[in-house]
Amino acid sequence: MSGLKFEGKTVVVTGSGTGIGQAIAKRFAENSANIAIMGRRKEPLDQTAAILNDIIKKAGSRGRVATFPGVDVSDEDGINSMFDGIKSQFGRVDIIVNNAGVSGPVKTFTNASVKEFRECVAIHLTGTFWTSAAGLKAMEKGGKVITISTFFSEENRYEQRPYRFRTPYTASQGAKNRLAECLAWELAERGIRSVATNPGPVHSDRIYKTVYPKAAAEFLRVGGYPELSATEIEVVTAKALPFLGDADDVVAKACRDAATEIAAKRGKGDDATVAKIAATVKGALDKMQQIAEKIQGNTSKMIVDGEFLAQDEVAEMVLNLSDEKISKLINGRVIPNDRVFYPVKPIVGTGVDILPGSELKDKVIVLTTTSSAPKDIERVKKVAGIAQVSGAKQVIVLYRNPADQAHFKEFHSHAIDFLDEAAVRRIFNTAKTHFGPIDSVIHFTGDYDYNAAFSAMARKQWDALVDNYLYIPGLVVKEAVIAMAPEGALEQPAKFKGTKGTVVVVGPDAPVGKKISGLLRSRADVFRGALRPYTATVNQELADVLGSAIKLHLVLAGNSEGAEPAADRLHASILSLAAGAALRRNEAIFYVDEARA
Repeated sequence: MSGLKFEGKTVVVTGSGTGIGQAIAKRFAENSANIAIMGRRKEPLDQTAAILNDIIKKAGSRGRVATFPGVDVSDEDGINSMFDGIKSQFGRVDIIVNNAGVSGPVKTFTNASVKEFRECVAIHLTGTFWTSAAGLKAMEKGGKVITISTFFSEENRYEQRPYRFRTPYTASQGAKNRLAECLAWELAERGIRSVATNPGPVHSDRIYKTVYPKAAAEFLRVGGYPELSATEIEVVTAKALPFLGDADDVVAKACRDAATEIAAKRGKGDDATVAKIAATVKGALDKMQQIAEKIQGNTSKMIVDGEFLAQDEVAEMVLNLSDEKISKLINGRVIPNDRVFYPVKPIVGTGVDILPGSELKDKVIVLTTTSSAPKDIERVKKVAGIAQVSGAKQVIVLYRNPADQAHFKEFHSHAIDFLDEAAVRRIFNTAKTHFGPIDSVIHFTGDYDYNAAFSAMARKQWDALVDNYLYIPGLVVKEAVIAMAPEGALEQPAKFKGTKGTVVVVGPDAPVGKKISGLLRSRADVFRGALRPYTATVNQELADVLGSAIKLHLVLAGNSEGAEPAADRLHASILSLAAGAALRRNEAIFYVDEARA
């Protein structure tokens, strides 16, 4: 490649103060581009800017560097201001590289708060969306949006790759892949291209010092460690784990700090007790390190040469994807560069074994919905009515809009704020207290407007979609599973073992019509693409980590031919899943209208 390949081009790299983002910025600087770097911390950006300026000087190019510290990709105003500054300095943006990311909560989904879920999605998914949408206003024909996703996710709609302890992360990455495809369709007329890439495991501090150790800690919290409770292992994770690999005296101090807190909570703070607990903490920390190394080793064994990619290799990949000819060839694609042979169980099915209504007898069933659309109101009423006629012990309907109360008078029903974690938990606990154990929860998301362009969408509209199709389903699923477990399961994860129940999420329908364009299909699949990997990961954690018999099902109505969903089949499928029709099957995601009649 010519050293002047990107001369005169302006490249924005998010999360560019360190790691992969810095490596990408360096490669573009070597190729004479103007570089705009941004991140939350000023010091790393200043260091990166110095490196880039040195590269530009040695290359003898006219490239310039602009830094935007204190900018979080999820911050609407910060991103808007950044692009105003870039336009002022460089006139336009030619390439956006969506690289910013965080580890997110590395926890079993039942143990992660809504706040943690939100923060992860805000960076990975909303950050990608808003950086792209805002940046498009400064782009001209020939512009490119390159999105870095992950290999533990949804590269296609039928092979789901669960990533235990990473539910918001996998949901975000699945949606990012589908969003990258959608943007390619929407921007084709403007001559702007969109490509995503999944580089797979990359040598980085994030994976070695955060993801693997925290995953190891979570295995220990759930599986147990002698002389430490699950909540005490959380103290070890917070106080001592960050210092894993540091000097012995630093680790020893961290262990003692964790031990001091644990001892205080036990009500025994004498030196001898603290010293004994510190030794136990050190043993737990050593065990975490062993597990982390095993996780890393197992991943390496799934790579043909056993090697993770170097950050410079990812940078080279992004540079090539930004090339004019290559980007034309792969526009709208998700490029799987991870090289990992990752075996997965097939979990996508079509037909559901329809059970007789008697299977619902004496069950407590909770239906939740956030949609006020007449179609969805009627769907919820029909499913609730069939359950009630079939002899369910209690049918409870929870809805978001208080004005919908009139639609559900024949059922035990309540309006609820589904964004309030405490309110959702409280209503499930109230249902248990009054009617007994909850057997099934069925959540209806409703649809969104597939005619509305994501690339022109206001931030407020986007945030409402994320609330409805990611945050709320995630909260309902989490609280449903907690409600189905014995009291105290959060503090003692072993109590989840053997718990029973079903959760069914009825996601957005496929577009309906005789000739559905690729554009409409791509828009419809963005949030379906979030719910699929989320479902895969939740079920892996339930079965393989918690040892629970609770299962999450995702039902996606409509089919690839644009036919209207078959109402009777849909209702029967939802209730059969709620009654346990697929508990012993691998399949968890069902396209019920793709089944042959």
